[in-house]
Amino acid sequence: MSFQYEEECEVDLEFDTKELAEKVVDFCLEYANFPYEAEVNLTLTDNEGIHEINKNFRDIDRATDVLSFPMLSYENPGDFSFLEEESEDDFNPDTGEALLGDIVISVDKVKEQAESYGHSTKREFAFLIVHSMLHLFGYDHMEEDEAAVMEQKQKEILDKMEIFR
Repeated sequence: MSFQYEEECEVDLEFDTKELAEKVVDFCLEYANFPYEAEVNLTLTDNEGIHEINKNFRDIDRATDVLSFPMLSYENPGDFSFLEEESEDDFNPDTGEALLGDIVISVDKVKEQAESYGHSTKREFAFLIVHSMLHLFGYDHMEEDEAAVMEQKQKEILDKMEIFR
């Protein structure tokens, strides 16, 4: 797995964010039985930075907690069989790894939401990565049934990692 990590702001959380992020990404790949080596990029920013990205890419004029930019197009969430026939555009030509996509997290929102939900910043940070990884695997939460599937998978992954509320 190639894991690119970037901090665009001061990250003053009480744990090693890069180490935890890499662990969560790797666990999600195993959980989903992703059949290839993968490339995932994570950027940590602040509310101002994610607000700008949200406005530019989604035309939503506010800060959010996390943004996911999947590189693969799924017919069915979590079904990676299409990659067998896909073009080489889905793979990094230098490494042969599948290009899963990018995750952007607001460190400000991690702190705000951890306090609001009454759990640790570590749990909130891990949750946002799990949530994004599921998006990178093709899952969504726009419909009630889709949301139920995503919520169940998020809980299962965090429970298996022993990262509790």
